[in-house]
Amino acid sequence: MSTFYVVATPIGNLKDLSERAKTTLASVHTILCEDTRVTKRLLDAYGIKTQTLSYHQHSNLLKINKISALLEQGHDLALVTDAGTPAISDPGGLLVQLLLKQFGNALTIVPIPGSCAVTTALSAAGFSADRFTFLGFPPQKNGRKKYFDELASFPHTVVFYESTHRILKTLAEIDVRLPDRPLVVCRELTKLYETIYRGTATQVTEQLQSSSIKGEFVIIL
Repeated sequence: MSTFYVVATPIGNLKDLSERAKTTLASVHTILCEDTRVTKRLLDAYGIKTQTLSYHQHSNLLKINKISALLEQGHDLALVTDAGTPAISDPGGLLVQLLLKQFGNALTIVPIPGSCAVTTALSAAGFSADRFTFLGFPPQKNGRKKYFDELASFPHTVVFYESTHRILKTLAEIDVRLPDRPLVVCRELTKLYETIYRGTATQVTEQLQSSSIKGEFVIIL
C-alpha cells in the first residue's frame, strides 16, 4: 500500500524547510496543495519538479476520489498547506480522516515535522506552555460572542489566529472581557516584517494603530 506524507512547510522564511521535507517532496508521485501557485514558488526555490494537485476546503468528492485512486495505484503522496503544518486549523485534517476511514491501517501516514505558527509564537511569548489551548480562528459572525466568552474562561495559556481585517475588533473583544490580562500578538512570523507586540489588549491596540496593520497574526493570552 502507498504512503501518505503530511509535510510541514515554512510559514514565511523558505530556509525553514527541512532537508527531510525537501527529500520527501522530491520523491513522491504527487503533492497535494492548498494553493498550487503558492506551493510552486516553494518547489521552484529548491528545484523540485514533482507534479501538484490542488486540495483545499472547497474540494469536492471527485477530488477526494482521485486522491484515493492514486493511493490505490500504489503512488506515494504528500500533503502540504500554504504555510505551516497541515491539519492545524487547516482542511488537511479532514482528508487524513477520510483516507484512514477508507484504507485503515493499510495506509501508512507519515508526519514530516517543521514550522507551525502556534508553536513558533509560543516559543517567543514568555508564557507557560506546559498547558495551552489552541482555538484556531474566531468565527466571523455567528458564534463570535460565545467564542470570546469561552476564551476568557481559560485560566491557562490560550493561542489563536486572526486576520488583518479583524485583529482590532478581536482585541476590542478581549479588552471587554480581560482588560488587565497580558497578551502577546505576533505578526508575520519568520517574514521580513516580523513584529511581536506585548501588553494588555489596549496597549497592543495602540501599538498596532501606530504601525501598518497588515499580515497574519497569532494571539497568545
